[in-house]
Formats: sequence, structure tokens, C-alpha cells
Amino acid sequence: MEGNTPKNTSDHVLDVRNLNVRIKVPAGTLHAVTDVDFHVDRGETLCIVGESGCGKSITSLAVMGLLPRSATMTADKLTLEGRDLLSVTDRQFADLRGDRIGMIFQDPMTSLNPVYTIGNQMEEVYIRHGKGGRKEARERAIYLLEKVGITAAASRLGQYPHQLSGGLRQRVMIAMTLMCDPALVIADEPTTALDVTIQAQILNLLKELQDEFHMGLIFITHDLGVVARIADRVAVMYAGLVVETGNAEQVFSAPMHPYTQGLLECIPIPGKTVRGSQLGSIPGIVPALIGEQEGCLFRNRCSYAREACTDGEIDLETGGDQHGYRCVLTPEETVNHIKKAPNAAVAE
Repeated sequence: MEGNTPKNTSDHVLDVRNLNVRIKVPAGTLHAVTDVDFHVDRGETLCIVGESGCGKSITSLAVMGLLPRSATMTADKLTLEGRDLLSVTDRQFADLRGDRIGMIFQDPMTSLNPVYTIGNQMEEVYIRHGKGGRKEARERAIYLLEKVGITAAASRLGQYPHQLSGGLRQRVMIAMTLMCDPALVIADEPTTALDVTIQAQILNLLKELQDEFHMGLIFITHDLGVVARIADRVAVMYAGLVVETGNAEQVFSAPMHPYTQGLLECIPIPGKTVRGSQLGSIPGIVPALIGEQEGCLFRNRCSYAREACTDGEIDLETGGDQHGYRCVLTPEETVNHIKKAPNAAVAE
């Protein structure tokens, strides 16, 4: 059974401009996501990377329309295949989820319903979105389970989530996400709970499926090793802000923001890092995001901080090559800093 023909043949799948998410907490207002811009093209992988709590998952939930009731989202633009998601009703958004946009969550055991069989859950997605009847849904489920490398697919449909291993459950989640042939898939740290071998298999699988179904992919992770392996473009987030963005080669070979440089210094590079040597680290902690924020939020952890870092809002500067960074350092200064931190320079 072949995949469905996409409803929109344009390359541009998702466009997000000036996305902000605020959450009411007892201490005040939490600025979870601030002025985030990005887009995803068909067949492209955008990796959103950063420390835990930097706003990666909240950004994805905002795009999916799954924010908690205590959260308020605003944006200048949020479109999926040219459709304005800011103007749709909750019911219309629910019709899009699982159909044109899908999400793979971090822990499949908490995402799959333990009291329904794998077949029940996969077929429900297909039928719910009007793609066909029970017979067609079952055929599609078997086809996709085989595509994601699950043997004896027909018999697996009668099993429950607890009867499968972690790697198999994640494969089922991927297959379920593809039931309606979505234009965009968001994968929120889908390999975190898996061992290294299974992680590599899942990454290879996602790449193969993306090539076949020509879908846009947003991959959320804190693992720069994964990013170097699969990303076309990268958005580095810190304290709710995108602090650097560009294609993968730009970000890894010439990081412009001190935070990105710090992240790369923490990674051992085969053939460059001396065995037994001390890896880099980023001192301090992420600032509290409650209340109004001013200046660079990384300044208290940055060895290059200066008085200008405390003044007002620092914009994301993007040159003609689309490599942007949110910092008062000039491009010449960042190049000098890269030379002083050889472990951060190139990830091979």
C-alpha cells in the first residue's frame, strides 16, 4: 500500500514568526518562549537543540496546539502548508493533528494507551481523519509496521504496549504518526530513553522514512551528536530564545554565539580531543524566566560578557548566508573566540 499524495505540493511546510508563550505560575508570569522564528521545508530536518528547560518542547507543543490551559500563546505568523493556524477553531486544529501534522513523543509507554491494542490505536487515527474504513486502516497499519522494521506485523496489531520492548514501542509510535501521511512530523527527543544501538536504528529509520514520504521533520534534542548526524538546519535555544540558527555545517564549524561554542566544547571530537583531557563546561545556571527580562540572558555565564549585554533587547542578527546569532559580539570577535577554543571548532 503506497503513501497518500500530499495535499500541498509547495516546499514550504511550516512558518513560525515571533512566537511567544507565557505561563501563569504562583510567582508571576513565566516567559517560556520569546520571539521565536523558524521555518521547515518539505523533506528538510530542522533540529532544535538546547539544555533541558530552554523551551524546546513548549515550542513544539505550541505548534501542535497542545499547550496547557495556563499558557498563553501569541505569534505574528503560524502557518502549516499555507494555512493560518492562528485563526482555526479548536475542532479544526484537532482535525489537523494526526492528519497533516504528527508528533512522536519522548516516552512511547506514556503516549500509547495501555488498555487498547496496537491495532486499535493505529486504526483509530486513520478512521478518525476519514481516510477509509476498518479494512483500509488495518492494511495501512500493517504496511507501516513493516516499513518501520517490525516483523510479523499483522500479529503485532493484536498486542498491547506492555508486550513490546522500548525500541518496538517507539517504532509503533513512528508508524502511528505516519498513518495519515502528514506533511510535518515533530519528534520530541524520541531516542532519549533508548540504548545507543536502538537509538542509531531509530535515527536511520526516521531518515529513510523522511526520504520516502518527503515530509518536513522537526527533531528536538539536547544531544549535539544526534544533531550533527541528521540536521539540515539547526536552531539553538537558550532560556526561551533562539540564540543561533543556520545550516548544520555553519553552526558546527563556525559557531557564533558563546552558548553554542560552550555546548560544542563539552563534546569529545574523535581524532581531536586528547584521551583523558578535561572537556569544557558552561558555568552557572539558567536564569529564572519569571517576570520581565532585559539584555542577554546568557551574560552571567558568559566569559565574554560586557556592559552592552545588559542593555535592552538583543536582536537575532542574520546575514545573507542565513547564519544568525543573538549576541553583541561582532563576527570578527566570534572568529577569534573560536580559534581560542579548538575543541568547539569542527564536529566531524
